[in-house]
Amino acid sequence: MDTKERILKEALSLFSQKGFKAVTVEEIAQKVGIKAPSLYKHYKGKSEIISALLDKSMSRYKEFISTILVSPTSPPTPKELGDKVTSLLEYSLHDEYVAPLRRIMTIEQFSTKEFRDMYSDLYANMMLDYHTTLFDKMMKNGAISNGNARELALIYDSPFFILLGECDRHPEKEEEAKKELRNHVEFFFSVFSPQTKLEGI
Repeated sequence: MDTKERILKEALSLFSQKGFKAVTVEEIAQKVGIKAPSLYKHYKGKSEIISALLDKSMSRYKEFISTILVSPTSPPTPKELGDKVTSLLEYSLHDEYVAPLRRIMTIEQFSTKEFRDMYSDLYANMMLDYHTTLFDKMMKNGAISNGNARELALIYDSPFFILLGECDRHPEKEEEAKKELRNHVEFFFSVFSPQTKLEGI
């Protein structure tokens, strides 16, 4: 691992433990085993380091998401969808960049616009927009009952966000959360199957 990558790794560890604002450039340099002036040869300061971390995290997250996308014309079974959503939970909790950076964003979103916007994009807008489009196409193809695609996306995605936060607070509940997500996916498609009559959705 080169010095530039080591700086990112150590900075990420410190930011996730102490918060972005509480960490100094000197602390990062000390963790890497270099002097602060040497760090400035690679990054202009903390802002450039966190920008690099955000870019790396977003790129990794999008790359992973691309591996679990489904086709609206030939959607997988509820079991297969359950596998996909639990794999997303695992990834969000354990990826070496995405997991700690998400913890940083959770804390810093209230004081820093860049963190707030990134948190919204990764853990609300991207997922909701994807499922809104997916459910709209699935309704047109007769795979699920007709209704409001955005409302269906909110119903489908909400337990994921709730359980992700619960696992952050109580890591020992991860296996239980996976089971609850699988049950939710099964329940969702049993309720919104084409054979189920919906009212008010």
